[in-house]
Amino acid sequence: MNTSPLQKQTANLGVAWENLYGYTQAVKVKDTIYISGQLSHDQQGNLVAPAPVDEHGKPRNFDMMAEQMRQTYANAVGLLAQFGATLDNVVEETLYVLDVDAAFAVAGDVRKAAYGSAQPGVASNLIGVSRLAFPEQLIEITFRAIVPD
Repeated sequence: MNTSPLQKQTANLGVAWENLYGYTQAVKVKDTIYISGQLSHDQQGNLVAPAPVDEHGKPRNFDMMAEQMRQTYANAVGLLAQFGATLDNVVEETLYVLDVDAAFAVAGDVRKAAYGSAQPGVASNLIGVSRLAFPEQLIEITFRAIVPD
């Protein structure tokens, strides 16, 4: 049995909730990078393209889905770069969305643009959920990437 500690490299984006919640945005173990759920925040942690919400805190519409998705991929690019990787290294992603139909309507074009390919060779899961971290948030994406030695 190997009792040596697991060697991890970590990366963060410097937003406030990393310390408040106590988590790491990305962890690299051996040749694999695991990226925590990313959302459409800017460098100060402000949500980009927040959805308008009703009096119950529920999104009134999903028109901001594509813009939120684009910023989410941009944040993943920034994390991958901290490990010398790009979206070309991504092998799997999972999109968590509040509205599956709204996500399907824009995901193809946004993903193709982000990866720069009509078929990026990335296993992709799209899962409808009832809630995300912020009321104005429509999407969250996790990533797994491989960086060969």
